[in-house]
Amino acid sequence: MRYGMALDYKNCINCRACEVACKEENGVELGARKHRIWVGVKEVEGEWPNINIASSTFEPSQCQQCENAPCQEVCPTQATHYAPGGIVMVDASKCILCTYCMVACPYDARYVNDRTETVDKCTFCSDTRLARGETTTACQATCPTKVRTFGDLDDPESEISQLLNVRDHFTLKTHLGTKPKLFYLI
Repeated sequence: MRYGMALDYKNCINCRACEVACKEENGVELGARKHRIWVGVKEVEGEWPNINIASSTFEPSQCQQCENAPCQEVCPTQATHYAPGGIVMVDASKCILCTYCMVACPYDARYVNDRTETVDKCTFCSDTRLARGETTTACQATCPTKVRTFGDLDDPESEISQLLNVRDHFTLKTHLGTKPKLFYLI
């Protein structure tokens, strides 16, 4: 079993329901910016008055759940580790807040959790929803435009596997060899 997520990012309407659901699920302060998951905005191209507003897109993102995670490789205490399903996790009891993982992450997906005083990141809700036997993440369950599809990449019958078989997609920074398991649908 290998968990992954597909993002049909062109459907994102920037409502940020995913961010709110994630923060609620994981006890992150609602006013916090860019924690666990976030929605970025691709700037509009052109110069006034010839601005193509239709070219603006929203770019939901989060930890890429890399198969070759640079953050895991540099962690001196093994606080960052792989859990079942290939999910990159952080053991808060082992984190010494050295921030090596933050520096090593090429996706800027790590942050300091002020509540736990450790480095934190998206865990695909593995310690909350998945641990309770649920099969979706909080961000997927709440998205009104069905941007996110989470599931087992090794199961050919899973929704994510079927989606990736019929839709073109890409991953970010493939040249780094991190093998992300967050796929952006074209």
